[in-house]
Amino acid sequence: MHRFRVLTLCVGLTAGSSVVMAAGKGDVAKGKAEFEATCAVCHNPDSDEKKMGPGLKGLYKKDKMANGKKATDATVKARIDEGGSGMPGYKDMLSDSQKDYLVAYLKTL
Repeated sequence: MHRFRVLTLCVGLTAGSSVVMAAGKGDVAKGKAEFEATCAVCHNPDSDEKKMGPGLKGLYKKDKMANGKKATDATVKARIDEGGSGMPGYKDMLSDSQKDYLVAYLKTL
């Protein structure tokens, strides 16, 4: 009986971790959708070429963003919130979850 409980627990934990991983992937998918709806008008996701705003390919791999700051979750979210250099601030337009989704997606570029 004890072995059955341990096996059941292990199977349950494994299944639970799959759900967590799937949720993480969902965040990126939601972030891509948010990017396409909100950001793609001004930013290229797949190149460094400037549209109205800078291209965001490799954003987290660059030494610094257009504003001179290193791309971290905090500085990227601050830029989304505050805007700058012609970009509007989205602090009151996007929820914290939407910004988290965007950051998750931007990390994949």
